[in-house]
Formats: sequence, structure tokens, C-alpha cells
Amino acid sequence: MAQLAAILEAGSFQAAADELGLTQPALSRNMRMLEARLGAPVFERSGKRSLPTALGRRLARSGLAIRAAEEQAGVQASLWAEGQRGELRLGAPPIVSGRFLTKAISNFLVAHPSWTLDLQVGLVPDLQAMLARGRIDLLIGPQNLIDQEARLDFEPLIDDRIGVLCRADHPLTRIDRLTARHLETQSWLVHSRGSLLRQQTEAALLAAGLEKIRIGCEAGATGSALEIVAATDLLTAMPVAMTCPYLEGRLTFLSFDHPLFRRPIGIMRRRGSVLDSGAGWLIEHLRDTA
Repeated sequence: MAQLAAILEAGSFQAAADELGLTQPALSRNMRMLEARLGAPVFERSGKRSLPTALGRRLARSGLAIRAAEEQAGVQASLWAEGQRGELRLGAPPIVSGRFLTKAISNFLVAHPSWTLDLQVGLVPDLQAMLARGRIDLLIGPQNLIDQEARLDFEPLIDDRIGVLCRADHPLTRIDRLTARHLETQSWLVHSRGSLLRQQTEAALLAAGLEKIRIGCEAGATGSALEIVAATDLLTAMPVAMTCPYLEGRLTFLSFDHPLFRRPIGIMRRRGSVLDSGAGWLIEHLRDTA
């Protein structure tokens, strides 16, 4: 139909053939094949001229739309190939997607005004599955959650670790040498079920000597968790580097540590994947600013 539209637009088979880069006999043959498929003529003879039938004129309008779409697709493809336009799909768990990542995203959008960026926030296992299936391009998250069977590569950015967080004037802040027994007497705000941050925290606390973790509240939203802890005596666990921008004098980390608290943050991508210029730019930016 695009060739049919070209014939009507050019005014003759020969002019249309020249425009399309075809011979006139080849174009005529294509029109006969179109008529055979339709079971109706799209041209009628009038002396030495071929005039479009009503069906031919109607189909030509559709052909014009097809040609316009093809031309637009060509323009878009060129812009994408040149890196002037594109789409970047990111994934990150809630605490990472906060101020740490949003600043990098803002810088990306300023540097790439014609690009779109899709940020998926969720639990890391779900995001890893999306990355493995090609539904996101990059995942910014903790190293200890890498699934080797998913064939994902990890590049470290920040050597983060989990810390025990409380309000700034919590009674435990006045104790010089905290032990597991001190923490065991407190109530905790824990992360949502299924959260690997919660699983890592509980494993580290039990390894540190806590026999039981007294749960006073369960919260899935990072912002809500921070507000609740700032206003109560509850303890919680948060990645230190990711959480520092939110302390604001209201919250503080206790001087309690354990080797299992280590939680490096970095970039995950599919092994062997070829990333476009936008993803490459963001990776370099994160390397420079982390």
C-alpha cells in the first residue's frame, strides 16, 4: 500500500518507480499482485493512463500513513543509534533508590533531555529476575544478593554495611561498649517479610549473640521506618552510607558492628550484555560520584 500511495503521489508509475528505486515493470507487477490478493482492481485504464479506483484511493490513504510511520521509524532509529534518544530502565531497592540514586538520575536527565528513564523500585530478588529476563538494563543494589545462576555481573561502588539505627537521644547512645545483651532488651522495627535486608540483619544479630529479636513494628517503606524510629525507642537496621543523608540530627547509628553486616552496593548487569550509550553514561557517572 505504501507503493500504491507513492504512485498516486508521484502521478505516474514511472515517476513513482524512480522515487522508490524500482523499475517501472517491477512496480506494475507489484500492483497486479496487490490486486490479486485483494480480488479487486486498484487501477483502471483510461486511454494511456491508469487511474485509481475508489478502493485504490482509499488504500492509498492507508499507504500514506504507512510511509509516514516508516519515515518516522527511520528517524527514531537514527536518533537511537546516534545516542541522541533512548530509554534506560533501572531497578533498585527502596533505600538505594532514595537520595543516592535520584541525584544520579537527575543528572542523567539533564544530560540526556531526549531520553526517558524508567525506575523500578522493589525487592531485590524480584528486580534480579527482571534483570535476568531483560526487563531492566541495570540494577543498583547490594552484592551479597547476587544469584550466580542468573548470570549477573557485579561492579562495586560503595563498601556499605548495615548499622543499628535509633533516635539521636536514645538511651543506648550513652553506653560506651554495647553488647548483644543491650540490643536484646530493645524492641525493633523490622523490614517487610521477604526483604533480604531483614534476612541479613537477623542472621548477623543472631550470629552476634542475640537469642531473640523482639519485634515491635514491621514496615516496608523506608521513609515510614525512619520517621517511626526517630519518634520512638525502637531500633532498626539500615545500610549506613545509603541512610546517612536522612539522619538530619534526629537519628544516629550505634557503635555496634559484626562482619555479617557488610553490604557493598554496586551495579548489576547481565553477563555479556551490550549496553547503549545512556547506560554507559550512568555507569561512568556513578563511578565518579560514588
